[in-house]
Amino acid sequence: MIQRIQTVWLLLASLTLFLLFLFPYLQYFDNFGTAMGIKITGIYQGVSEGVVQVKSFILQTIVTVVLALVPLATIFNYKNRKKQLQITYLNIFLVILLAIWFYISSNNAVLELNKTLALENIGIGALLAPLDIVFLFLAAKGIRNDEKLIKSVDRLRG
Repeated sequence: MIQRIQTVWLLLASLTLFLLFLFPYLQYFDNFGTAMGIKITGIYQGVSEGVVQVKSFILQTIVTVVLALVPLATIFNYKNRKKQLQITYLNIFLVILLAIWFYISSNNAVLELNKTLALENIGIGALLAPLDIVFLFLAAKGIRNDEKLIKSVDRLRG
């Protein structure tokens, strides 16, 4: 059962959260052209020597890694589809909480800089959490379809 479609969705969900390490979910340019980006690992600011990490988000990084590993672990639970479905729904809920945490941490960082959140400041990373939720919902749909298929086969046998 590892070759089922929900495996693809769960792999994509895991990959999507790991992509948060590459892309900022918020970015700014000040009046002098200095860039600032907020990733899950912290706040980064561009200086003449390169990019420097100004503030670190260690707890947010750890939580993101754990939430990215959960779909991978869920794949290997294919023999217990009910548990697989419960873990997927729990992961959806936790990713929603993570997205809220992203918003709160970025809002706090923006307030420290005396700026306001605007649409042009949203980075690619801000779109990855909703995309992850979509992949998890598609995985849950695949798991439910497998459960229906197994039940219908059991009825035909019985």
